[in-house]
Amino acid sequence: MEYNCSMNMESLRQRLEELRQLVHYHNYRYHVLDAPLISDAEYDCLLNELNQIEASHPDWITPDSPTQRVGAVPADKFEKVRHPAPILSLSNAFGSEDARAWYERICRVDDRVERTRFVVEPKIDGLSVVLHYRDGIFILGATRGDGEIGEDVTSNLRTIRAIPLRIPVGQEADVAGKMPGDLPLLMDMGRSIPVSPPPSYLVVRGEAFIPIKDFEKLNERLEEAGEKTYLNPRNTAAGSLRQLDPNLTATRPLTLLVYQVVYSEGGNVPASQWETLEYLHRLGFPVTGEAHCFNDIESAIAYTESWSTHRDDLPYEADGMVIKIDDLSLAAELGFVGKDPRAAIAYKFPAREVTTVLQDIRVNVGRTGVLTPYAVLKPVEIGGVMVERATLHNFDFIAEKDIRSGDRVLVKRAGEVIPYVIGPVLDLRSGDEKQYVPPTLCPACSQPVEHLETEVAWYCVNAACPAQLVRNVEHFVSRGAMDIVGLGIRIVEQLIEVGLVKDVADLYTLDKHDLLELEGFADKKADNLIGAINSSKSQPLIRLITALGIRSVGEVVAADLARSYASLDLLGNASLAELQKVEGIGPNIAGAIVDWFGRERNRVVLAKLKMAGVWPLADNTLTSTGKGTLAGITFVVTGSLQGFSREGIKEFIQSYGGKVTDSISRNTNYLVVGENPGSKLDKARELGISILDEAGLRKLAAP
Repeated sequence: MEYNCSMNMESLRQRLEELRQLVHYHNYRYHVLDAPLISDAEYDCLLNELNQIEASHPDWITPDSPTQRVGAVPADKFEKVRHPAPILSLSNAFGSEDARAWYERICRVDDRVERTRFVVEPKIDGLSVVLHYRDGIFILGATRGDGEIGEDVTSNLRTIRAIPLRIPVGQEADVAGKMPGDLPLLMDMGRSIPVSPPPSYLVVRGEAFIPIKDFEKLNERLEEAGEKTYLNPRNTAAGSLRQLDPNLTATRPLTLLVYQVVYSEGGNVPASQWETLEYLHRLGFPVTGEAHCFNDIESAIAYTESWSTHRDDLPYEADGMVIKIDDLSLAAELGFVGKDPRAAIAYKFPAREVTTVLQDIRVNVGRTGVLTPYAVLKPVEIGGVMVERATLHNFDFIAEKDIRSGDRVLVKRAGEVIPYVIGPVLDLRSGDEKQYVPPTLCPACSQPVEHLETEVAWYCVNAACPAQLVRNVEHFVSRGAMDIVGLGIRIVEQLIEVGLVKDVADLYTLDKHDLLELEGFADKKADNLIGAINSSKSQPLIRLITALGIRSVGEVVAADLARSYASLDLLGNASLAELQKVEGIGPNIAGAIVDWFGRERNRVVLAKLKMAGVWPLADNTLTSTGKGTLAGITFVVTGSLQGFSREGIKEFIQSYGGKVTDSISRNTNYLVVGENPGSKLDKARELGISILDEAGLRKLAAP
């Protein structure tokens, strides 16, 4: 839909507000309740329509619009913010006796404590943040700082989708039939959040954190990319919120839970902590589902102790539970001891960190060739489990912490997570400790390892390294590479285990008799697999280059190389300088290619592939230096296509000399659009990039 001056401005403005309300509501359903009501495609339609209206009327954009979550200009520094009330920390209780002693102390201060209720909430190990709302609009967010003054991190907090930009979320309105196209109205009006307006000025406190699963996925992505991984979710969350560039914060999987009204003006707020949690939830804030209210202190302590043994069931890191007096008026009257409020206490879980002697540092070789150091420890019990091994993350971590063999080190274990070394206890060094030097040879195959100064990871690039052979073969036969149907990971493991496959080229020497010797194979299955292996010999050069598993060479780079080099012979003889003349090839990728082809073991594999007839040649008439009709043109593909699979459309474009990338940029020439295109279509329009359907692409490619 195009929006122009001929349309009724009042109707368009009304539609703008309805779209904002819908997007806020569905953000809430997805990021807070984890209960979406519409598909991602339907959500994208709503957001795209909102973007179009705001693009046509930029003066209508407001700070609370869902489109304003990301994209602020990086700050030079953080401004200081004075909190409207002290943001206090709590005193600690280490066990039930400490908790009972706390209770007895406050009973002596005021006997009403004996008749009050208690609320127990998780003590999340994250970063305290303070959120300000004026007339229901999020206007300011700050860190806790010293409790009196924090730092303004508003732009960073806007990127956290669990934070409502406007409260209450999901106000009821007559929006039937207002969604784009034929999309049904899926707002659950019977269960919408009440619309009673919040105070004119409301300040709330919450804890920002990264869920454990999201943190693990983040580190997996970083490790695969050869980048530095993070030590723990808490420090990662804190560092993410203190990035000067909000766009970096937006890449981190941050969320938060809110638990306190710090200050309010112009409206009523609940008088109890339990009602406060319910009230915050009704406004649209995310609150914990693990909070409970109890009529007596013993029940509260028993609930707290139960979490001590089940803390790993929580989706986030928590170092304890907080026991609070429910009556907020009584809590305020109890006052403070120093800077600690009397009305609440942090019941800390038993420590899961111990010290022991690091006896040796050894190295594992991962599936992608990444070398990962680990510690051999003097056996020590942590949380009821005897620990003898712990991860050391990477070689840079060892150097930064100056971890040495013989050190007494601090080790942490959390649930099923692999124990890790936090660092050495420097005061206990005797002088006999040995500094660690990273290996120059792979411990699995004794081939030289590679380390680029710009990366954290060290690699074994030997294609036949036994430690990574299964992963190499799995990649070689995958759909985006040689696409050998029926050759899954279990069969790959079988072939390697019995010694039939020692490198990827050995796949082409297998015969039916070999397969029939394996468990699970009969005539038909063996014939089908041999047929699939033989069929893969006809795959184009692009796929073979991809299949080789050269570091940093994926499908896009493989296509660039195949357009410039008609065979692996030519590519293997290319110099570092020549490779960098190819568009998209920088010094790191060029260095990885030269190094790979320079390895003797890799040259043996190539010779075996050539002898087996796996040696495709590129059609020189379709290279970027030849006459391909799409030569020099860069495409991005989005949406579901009728006549192509996702792999098929890439191969079609590449076969005519074109280039396919994953993301829209100013270097993109065309966006090829199928059904349900998503946000890439909107970005292409913003950048003025030409848009094609399938028919338009075929016409453009035609000679």
